[in-house]
Amino acid sequence: MVKIPADLKYTRTHEWFRIDGDVLTLGISDYAQQQLTDIVYVDFPEIGAKKKRGDVLLTVESVKSAEDVYSPADGEVIETNRSLEDRPESLNEDCYGNWMVKLRLTSGGDVEGMTDEEYRKFIGES
Repeated sequence: MVKIPADLKYTRTHEWFRIDGDVLTLGISDYAQQQLTDIVYVDFPEIGAKKKRGDVLLTVESVKSAEDVYSPADGEVIETNRSLEDRPESLNEDCYGNWMVKLRLTSGGDVEGMTDEEYRKFIGES
């Protein structure tokens, strides 16, 4: 069973996010970490990097594959969770407790996201 917290929003590319003011905090969903299996590396963007909605934000590598993580909004990278450099497997242990990147939104809060119910239907978890 996939965990899908109700207090987050989700993307079609399996990221979760929350917005507090003009800061978007992002990570990967439980579904994504299960598909990736054992995560071994996270390739972070530079602080100050400007991203548009749909741009590759970072890459997560596992023993199985490397997958891109996409930005759900226009923004500037203001913080990355560097603790994942030493312990990338933390994403497998608690993907919702281990955010990956924070963006300062530049699109006035124009962010597309699914509710937990919509995401559950999207991945086929009824």
